[in-house]
Amino acid sequence: MSEATELLSPVTLGALQLNNRVLMAPLTRVRAEADHVPGDLMAQYYAQRASAGLIIAEATMAMADTSAFISEPGIYSAEQIAGWRKVTDAVHKAGGKIILQLWHGGRASHPDLNGGKTPVAASAVAIDGEVHTPAGKQPYTVPRALADDEIPSIIEGFRQAAENAKEAGFDGVEVHGANGYLLDNFLRDGSNQRSGPYGGSLENRARLLLEVLQAVSDVWGSQRVAVRTSPLNSFNSMKDSDPIEMTCYLAQQFNQLDLAFWHLMRADFMAEQQGDVVSAARALYQGNLVSNMGYSRDEANQGIVEQKFDAVAFGVPYIANPDLVERFRLDAPLNEADPETFYVPGAKGYIDYPTLAEQ
Repeated sequence: MSEATELLSPVTLGALQLNNRVLMAPLTRVRAEADHVPGDLMAQYYAQRASAGLIIAEATMAMADTSAFISEPGIYSAEQIAGWRKVTDAVHKAGGKIILQLWHGGRASHPDLNGGKTPVAASAVAIDGEVHTPAGKQPYTVPRALADDEIPSIIEGFRQAAENAKEAGFDGVEVHGANGYLLDNFLRDGSNQRSGPYGGSLENRARLLLEVLQAVSDVWGSQRVAVRTSPLNSFNSMKDSDPIEMTCYLAQQFNQLDLAFWHLMRADFMAEQQGDVVSAARALYQGNLVSNMGYSRDEANQGIVEQKFDAVAFGVPYIANPDLVERFRLDAPLNEADPETFYVPGAKGYIDYPTLAEQ
């Protein structure tokens, strides 16, 4: 088997100088403590994975009352900022770099997770299916459509979260525009049924995401800001009538922002929507492209050799392999991840996967 020399080579993404092109994808693991505060367990988990070229920390609530899981972290309180500071200090001490994914749950939020508050969305259309709450599984609720005059408060919430992430010691931020959460909910026409400046045309549907990116860039400088999108992913009852057209439009808009990178999910969890969004993005996007979803070491390396993208974000392999970079370097076998422990509290299935040295 060939060496993964390109995958393990250094790369500069905006202002981020990375030792390799193996990124840790954002992974919701619901291990925060009370009031969505990161604790010592999270600091240990991320520090174990510091050999990644870059860690993209998990989806983190930019503002209060937007919880879509139980025990996911936030970045809107002083206690959360202090908790995340433990994480960033631990990662930096281990020689790593870490950015924070800023997120609003949108219609995936539930009143039982947010003090009874009705979730907000682009339009009053619920997600199909059920969500885990403290009272057990509950159907998703019909969200309240945001009024146009409420949208500046959403943008301000992301801007303040970016400030808080800076205070917490991160190396940058990624704006979560994927997987059916608030910004993606505005972006795709399957869930955005509104009129006015934030609905209808592709230009209008993309407006909120672009305004959030600009506000966050004003805090950090655009070269420490990334964005994640999922044009094909049908998770959270999402669909778009033309994901390729949307990808091409976003490429042209992102070109004007001078971002650190665009983090693009290449496929659909449910395998319902098909299309080559990576090639569409690469053809038009002039910045750094990070691809994600289901890559092996060799496919990732070959894609970099062929200049299809500049780096790859690995998700599930990083759950079970804290030393993924070293395993890739040696072409060593990977630990298998245990899905039963993905979303449960405690150390099991979180910080107890062995490294090669430990094995």
